[in-house]
Amino acid sequence: MKVLGIETSCDETGVAVFDTAIGGAAGLRAHAVYSQIALHAEYGGVVPELASRDHVRKLLPLIRQTLAEADLSTRDLDGVAYTAGPGLVGALLVGAGVARSLAWALDVPAIGVHHMEGHLLAPLMEDADPLLGPPQPPFVALLVSGGHTQLVAVDAIGVYRLLGETLDDAAGEAFDKTAKLMGLPYPGGPQLAALAEHGTPGAFRFPRPMTTRPGLDFSFSGLKTQVLLAWQGSDQSEATRADIARGFEDAVVDTLTIKCARALDATGCNTLVVAGGVGANTRLRAKLQADAQRRGGRVCFPRPALCTDNGAMIAFAGALRLEAGQSSDAAVHVTPRWDMATLPPLAAA
Repeated sequence: MKVLGIETSCDETGVAVFDTAIGGAAGLRAHAVYSQIALHAEYGGVVPELASRDHVRKLLPLIRQTLAEADLSTRDLDGVAYTAGPGLVGALLVGAGVARSLAWALDVPAIGVHHMEGHLLAPLMEDADPLLGPPQPPFVALLVSGGHTQLVAVDAIGVYRLLGETLDDAAGEAFDKTAKLMGLPYPGGPQLAALAEHGTPGAFRFPRPMTTRPGLDFSFSGLKTQVLLAWQGSDQSEATRADIARGFEDAVVDTLTIKCARALDATGCNTLVVAGGVGANTRLRAKLQADAQRRGGRVCFPRPALCTDNGAMIAFAGALRLEAGQSSDAAVHVTPRWDMATLPPLAAA
């Protein structure tokens, strides 16, 4: 199947075409992402109404561009997948409306995809390890982004159990808010991570939240406060800013690594899949790779470009379900809050 994927859950407009006949990384015939960062920068965060309007402006041109890059026309499509939730309701409705209309006009099936399942399955889209092959359930997934920080037991594709989640800020959200506290412009998370590269390890050591007690939940709100106090009590020089950024990043990375190891021990799995925007963080990748090697296990990531919100993950996840005979009805329906555990299992194709 050649499946068009549409992602409009928040502030990125993503479109892609995935071809299951090719599979692997080459199966991604084309993909494009338009980011609204510049639009929302003056407000210091995403404005939902502006996000929805911008998706309306950008989505159809991006579909035309992606199909042209894939050397396909709409008549070549066998299905359409779109993000149905979770996300901003107005933004979701833009993608769902276009997807349902296009599928109806082409008389092909369409399916609403869970945004976080798209992230979770993105590493499976990459070329398989020549020795180990693609990651196969059961495994543990760390979904870590600006809106979510979750540990999920993946018993099978479509069969998910939440092991732990953040009780307040998500990791990516904590990066952005901490950067803002230190005067970095929006979105500050990537800039804080870049600044941390120049910081001195150990110059500032912050607590690793909730790692001294049992359990798999996260909390980053207190860490953010500790950073604020350290920044306010410092000389606020550029060198100090970099040192504090390094201390904050090390605390987040260590916390995520410790909790991932606990989740693997609790489930008896030796494979960890990592996805979401924070999954592109180089220090987190290195730390999890080192821990997997020490444990004799394995960790799998999507390429950095597919860690943030994108249409490729929606096209891939939708293609798996469409090939299994699943599809959505003709109604334009979205679910801004959606528990991934309620998804149906992936039936045999």
